[in-house]
Amino acid sequence: MKKTVTALLTAAATLLCGAAFAQETVKIGVINAYSGQFADPGAQLDAGITLYMQQHGDTVAGKKIEIIRKDVGGIAPDVAKRLAEELIVRDKVDILAGALLTPNALAMGDVSAEAEKFMVVMNATTPVIITKSPYMIRTSATASQINGNFGTWIANQGVKQVYTMVTDYGPGIGSGTAFEEAFKAAGGEIVGQDRTPVVNPDFSPFVQRVAEADPEALYVWVPGGTQPPALAKALAERGITPENTKIYGQGELTDDAALEALGETALGIITAYHYNVHRDDAMNDEFVEAYRAANDGRDPDIYSIGAYDGMAAIYKALEATGGDASGEALINAAKGMTWDSPRGPIGIDAETGDVVQTIWIREVQMVDGKPANVIIDQVENAK
Repeated sequence: MKKTVTALLTAAATLLCGAAFAQETVKIGVINAYSGQFADPGAQLDAGITLYMQQHGDTVAGKKIEIIRKDVGGIAPDVAKRLAEELIVRDKVDILAGALLTPNALAMGDVSAEAEKFMVVMNATTPVIITKSPYMIRTSATASQINGNFGTWIANQGVKQVYTMVTDYGPGIGSGTAFEEAFKAAGGEIVGQDRTPVVNPDFSPFVQRVAEADPEALYVWVPGGTQPPALAKALAERGITPENTKIYGQGELTDDAALEALGETALGIITAYHYNVHRDDAMNDEFVEAYRAANDGRDPDIYSIGAYDGMAAIYKALEATGGDASGEALINAAKGMTWDSPRGPIGIDAETGDVVQTIWIREVQMVDGKPANVIIDQVENAK
């Protein structure tokens, strides 16, 4: 069966490659979690795609852009691979995109490589993903890019000891490892480690162990969606707040839902992220206003901006190729590109295809009477 699928992909890729430039429509196959545990971040990702096309139109270099959406339902690499194959063979897409979750992105990458299709990872952050296909770029961030730089920054603030708690799958493990290695390299000590379940975790026993260890600081990594507010609430209930324990984490820890659940007990939590909705910048202000207007007042987040910039990369690459949507043409055009984004300066590394950007260090402070993430420092040109 595998050989049959491979043969189909190879044949389809050969036929489509020759016809790609002649096509009047460029089809983008988006594989995303439109249902299940990760449906909310999936919806934010999709909203970023939609807003970009609303603002920039659906025609690039004389070619009509068509989005074909497929629901993977959650962490399901086998399903993601099948959907990617179907998109190429049956729907004849030119580009693969989406990739909210790491296991799915890895599976999609195999198909991208085999079919020689340009692929844009709009969210999944595990560093190894980008090596799965020579036709792939990423417009979100990487675990090491955020957390390695964050570990160094924290040590440079004089913090000596940290307890780490991360989700037990690729992105969490990769983020925790990057943080721990950088923190130790800068002179810090890891005094405890825990890994929490991916699905429906009960944070109580993990938070209790942190309370018993009474560390100087706690570093946390959890995926977006329902987990940040649940963990934040568990920490507050056991008295682990910035008043007695320095709390650090990747930006999901203090997303809007978590801040709403925590209220003023979140004040003082420090996170690192590649996008901050409160960044005072004209382009970001315009983006936030437009996003809120299109999404019932909701703020954009990392899923939105990863997709928004993913579409920007696709449009810019198509403009550079004059509408040639072949994998080879698009990857050559995309590598080395730079542009201004609502998140700040952004680019695609000419060698790896990975994103280059500023990492923002934020502290939860009161803004207009409610807790918000306020930028207190930054790491520029982070890779």
